[in-house]
Amino acid sequence: MKLVFAAFLICLVLSSSFVETTMAGSAFCDSKCEVRCSKAGVKDRCLKYCKLCCNKCQCVPSGTYGHKDECPCYRDLKNSKGQSKCP
Repeated sequence: MKLVFAAFLICLVLSSSFVETTMAGSAFCDSKCEVRCSKAGVKDRCLKYCKLCCNKCQCVPSGTYGHKDECPCYRDLKNSKGQSKCP
């Protein structure tokens, strides 16, 4: 019983540290998304979705608009309505 409890605690600690590092974002994504969203009308929403897409795809197209062919994963992510998820 103690072994199961200890294993549970270890899993809990490891998973919480993993969540913190993925939620924190990376310097790469932060800087790329800052450029990508620099001219956005709703900058905070643009940054949110850009960082989600960047963390998943590990790339962000250059410029502030278009150029999605540079990153097929980023281009192909869709929301529930079938529209592009990534700015």
